[in-house]
Amino acid sequence: MAEKYVNLADVRKMLDAESSVRELGATQKSALEHSQSMASLSADDIKALVTEVRALTFVTNYAAYKIGDILPKYPEDVRAIFTKERVNLSAEDVKQILEIVGKYL
Repeated sequence: MAEKYVNLADVRKMLDAESSVRELGATQKSALEHSQSMASLSADDIKALVTEVRALTFVTNYAAYKIGDILPKYPEDVRAIFTKERVNLSAEDVKQILEIVGKYL
């Protein structure tokens, strides 16, 4: 089974819909609060950002969704996202990501 990533705006939307049907559990309530406070873009904007970042050959699905959720503003933030990826990003790679993110902020 392939991994499927979901951005925070979609999590917020799913949990909002679920909360209108039934009482959320403690973990779900916590996830809803987190997604409400952290997802500053709409689901459509995050999807567009993820698609645009994913077009860069060195960006994995995992990294693209993390970029969409975190919306890094500084090179150090971008590099932190890629520490698990074991990718050596050039200054140009980081600049490309920050420029794409900047279009959505």
